Amino acid sequence: MKLLHIDSSPLGTNSVSRELTKRTVEQWRAAHPGTAVEYLDLAQDAPTHLNIDSLGFRLGPDAEGLSDVQRKENVVSERLVTQFLAADVIVVGAPMYNFSVPSQLKAWIDRVAQAGRTFQYTANGPEGLAKGKTVIVASSRGGVYSTNPALTFLDHQESYLKAVFGFLGITDVRFVRAEGVAMGDEAKAKAFAAADVEIKAHAAVAANEATAAAVA
Repeated sequence: MKLLHIDSSPLGTNSVSRELTKRTVEQWRAAHPGTAVEYLDLAQDAPTHLNIDSLGFRLGPDAEGLSDVQRKENVVSERLVTQFLAADVIVVGAPMYNFSVPSQLKAWIDRVAQAGRTFQYTANGPEGLAKGKTVIVASSRGGVYSTNPALTFLDHQESYLKAVFGFLGITDVRFVRAEGVAMGDEAKAKAFAAADVEIKAHAAVAANEATAAAVA
């Protein structure tokens, strides 16, 4: 089994989402000891945002007439989409920034959302091609949005990630959430405690799946 561990927060050791992804990966590896982990730090190695050069991948890797810059950008896109497709499990650290995701995470999504690779258009509409994967999103939020009806409409973070991964064909999208982390030390501690419960629950599911697979 291959697990792709992605962080996107630039806050280093002060990042809540990085701590959540770390704990999630540790628990997953404990449930699946043979898991091979590949790490991608988008704060250190983010692809550029899409522009006239990096859009070259939409023309195909063997397209004629590409400039040297476009070919180099194609190499980046190919590396990222190949890495994504090779993973069975993706753990994504996604802090909420201005009600959405960090721009470096969005830049990664724009590189892996490739027609003909991770989705395709059919006579019946779009079809995701990255089926059978599990995505666990480590979501961190300064405020509380999931249980506050007055703020839920502002959530373009978790809702977006569930939608985009679903569009790519991934139906098993889970969330580990720590929210209210900017509302004082007590609230932050409670957020981590709640997230740990979710992490352990996902690990228990993983362990049960591993046992069932071994028996089968």
